[in-house]
Amino acid sequence: MTTSPTPQRRALPRQLLNKVPEVTVWFWIIKILCTTVGESFADYVNETLGFGLVPTAVLFTVVFAVVLGVQMRLRAYVPAVYWLTVVVVSVTGTLYTDILTDQLGVPLWISTTVFAALLAAVFGAWYARERTLSIHSIVTTPREAWYWLAVLVTFALGTATGDWTLELTGWAPGQSVLLPLTLIAVVAAVWRYGADPVLAFWLAYILTRPLGANIGDWLASPSDEQGLGLGTLGTSLLFLGAILAAVVYLSVSRADVITEETATTTVSTGTPRRERVSLAVLAATAIATFGLLTWANAQPHTDALAAEEGAAPTCSDSGNPDISAFPAGDVASFRTISKDTRALVGAGDQAGAASRATDLETAWDDAESRLVAKDCVTWTYVDHEIDAVLSAVRAPSPDQQEESGALDHLLGALG
Repeated sequence: MTTSPTPQRRALPRQLLNKVPEVTVWFWIIKILCTTVGESFADYVNETLGFGLVPTAVLFTVVFAVVLGVQMRLRAYVPAVYWLTVVVVSVTGTLYTDILTDQLGVPLWISTTVFAALLAAVFGAWYARERTLSIHSIVTTPREAWYWLAVLVTFALGTATGDWTLELTGWAPGQSVLLPLTLIAVVAAVWRYGADPVLAFWLAYILTRPLGANIGDWLASPSDEQGLGLGTLGTSLLFLGAILAAVVYLSVSRADVITEETATTTVSTGTPRRERVSLAVLAATAIATFGLLTWANAQPHTDALAAEEGAAPTCSDSGNPDISAFPAGDVASFRTISKDTRALVGAGDQAGAASRATDLETAWDDAESRLVAKDCVTWTYVDHEIDAVLSAVRAPSPDQQEESGALDHLLGALG
């Protein structure tokens, strides 16, 4: 799938060679690989390494700014730099959606709606300024800036849309691959028939995000969750290796470089009638997808996202809790926050204690999936103690003695 160029109508500032690759099969293969890495690597840094959601997002925002700065300073497409930027923006866009959902509690349908409106606004402003959305025309710094802003929003939108689909349906990782794969096939078919190539490109670009994320979840999930059990680190390393091999090949072969001849040759063979038919097919597909999701949501199912995040552990609270089963760094963090809260309660600073208790709740929730995997019995025991602290600190009329007692019990549980 490719996009048709738009003839230039005026002098352009800082004329460059095209800064993006030709849209060949290699483009889509590496794009899906990058998307899968974005999902699995973000989970690995956030959960397995214990960085936490917000610190991980801050880290990758800084990395994204640095890598994008390097990419923007180049005067032509360089495969290694371009695809590194895509990998980093994939991770960053994913984390922004996760912050809205997991940290701020924004429902996924709202996130999806907001990101869809934001993407429409970006495209509208881009077209109003440049009179084209074709990637064959990324030959100026302003156009490249619009391009990367759109790419960032598509990753956030794709993440929200994919997660919302899982929330609605409860599909297992393997099943969840089929819907975006089918939709991409429909988009490819109407593009071949004569759909507007720019529209087809951006639709496929958005859909590869949930496809890649679902592939990543399928590979990383344990076998008892119908996955292949490679883990987030194994999946990340596998796909990073595949990306590296593909980028080396493209760097040597230059098979995806947009030449001047390519950029000035119209590749679209569609007619107005074919474009109208294609739009009708896409609209019918959207209606059918809505019907499928509505039907699936009405069927008995569990929340796939909650199961993936370990939000509802099924172990009992019987047995002997052993706090040493948890990572020492996590336990030290919980103890520090609990001690701070205890000191604030003792000083009579109720607002400060409530704020610090929220920090404790956030840190505990961020670590939940990996702690449950380590020792579900201990997690359940400590979770009860944390619930008691939150209830005491957030009571309408807090009792200092009750708050102190709950915090002392929690500190005892944390060792």
